Amino acid sequence: MKNIFLIGMPSSGKTTIGKRIAEALHYRFVDTDKRIVREEGRTINDIFAQSGEAYFREAERRVLHKIKPGSSLVVATGGGMPCFNENMAYIRATGISVFLDVPVAVLVQRMVAHAIHDRPLYNANDPELLRSLEQRYQSRLPFYSQAHITITGETNEDEVLRKIGELL
Repeated sequence: MKNIFLIGMPSSGKTTIGKRIAEALHYRFVDTDKRIVREEGRTINDIFAQSGEAYFREAERRVLHKIKPGSSLVVATGGGMPCFNENMAYIRATGISVFLDVPVAVLVQRMVAHAIHDRPLYNANDPELLRSLEQRYQSRLPFYSQAHITITGETNEDEVLRKIGELL
């Protein structure tokens, strides 16, 4: 069965809804950020601090290309993964891509509520978080909008499953 790739901004619900979708479809769930951490033996913050963003983006590419077509996986990608190294082309070619398009204000609420500290590009305590997220969202939107499916607003598991079912 086709792999399903969930893309979108950090805190858009890729991991949360991805686990539910995987369970409903009897697929396995994969979080690419967790795979990178496991392979590198260090946190994403440490990778950024010690090796830089370019190194991290290459690690994302390596992890993504280890995901073979037809593996019956639901994959939660890192927020920036589709935007680098032709990753979006690989995602589109090897599975169904689903963009979870959550309003930036909701992303900020989620980040603040969960006191996000494990994201090197965002800080929940930053008074400019809304502005910086909005800028990043706008720069990533051309990549995200290439997804096979876009789910706009608060993520609804049933809606995602229905739209994925149409493409499976």
